[in-house]
Amino acid sequence: MFIYEFAALAAALTWAMTGLIAAGPAAHLGAIAFNRIRMAIVFVMLAVYAIVAGTWQTIGADQLPAIFASGFIGIFLGDTALFLTMNRMGPRRTAILFSLNAPMSVLLGWLLLGEYLSPSALIGALITFGGVVLAIAFGKRRSQLHQWESVKGPLWAGILLGLAAALAQSIGSLIARPVMETGVDPVAVSALRVGTAALGLTLLMRLPVQRFQPANPLTWRVTSLVALSGVLGMGVGMTLILFALSGGEVGIISTLSATTPALQLPLLWWRTKEIPAPGAWAGAILVIIGCALIFNG
Repeated sequence: MFIYEFAALAAALTWAMTGLIAAGPAAHLGAIAFNRIRMAIVFVMLAVYAIVAGTWQTIGADQLPAIFASGFIGIFLGDTALFLTMNRMGPRRTAILFSLNAPMSVLLGWLLLGEYLSPSALIGALITFGGVVLAIAFGKRRSQLHQWESVKGPLWAGILLGLAAALAQSIGSLIARPVMETGVDPVAVSALRVGTAALGLTLLMRLPVQRFQPANPLTWRVTSLVALSGVLGMGVGMTLILFALSGGEVGIISTLSATTPALQLPLLWWRTKEIPAPGAWAGAILVIIGCALIFNG
């Protein structure tokens, strides 16, 4: 009966798992090298699907500039900032910071596109922001010693990177929205967006800058984990959310798919053997409440 709602929750769960799977390889390779390999694998997967399904022709030539711009900002810049954040702050803080893309998208839609901003959506944005602040400020016990709960470098730098990732994702989605409304195939569009990011990262790594190069050698185990994170997050997760949106109410589906920060907490508990702090749980719950108000406002 609730197959579309279960699909949205399953998508959120795959994204929660992806954060844990990606944390190790991203730290091993560095954000740039990790993201380049991940994007290349995902591009091949999506492009092959679009060829088999015959959906490339749904995209018009006049739509390509917006798609490429969306891929550059939303994925090349956004995903790179996301994994830079993860390497500094761990998967829990990264997921909670990235959840701010929901209120950012609503506010940008209101400011730039003149979209209606209801009072409940505004309240939801404030609650989401409050949940993020709570989860970061009070989301760790002193007894938690796992490396994922440590902050590498200044806290403010990690927060700025996380905010940049969320903002880039919001802007990328905003640019792509008019294209998606024309009925183009979302998988084909995703392939072009991901391909743009993969090309940008490849060119970036060709620059003679040490920090753009892999931090450590690529091994088969690391490659398999990078591939798994890409297939699970952008293959399985995206397919599930598209299926959920095909038959479920947009507000409910979007809210359920925003439960990733909360679903990630028991996974972290299982993986690290450390119980997340009350502030982490409370912040994640506030994020879900805020998103419910935003998407149903």
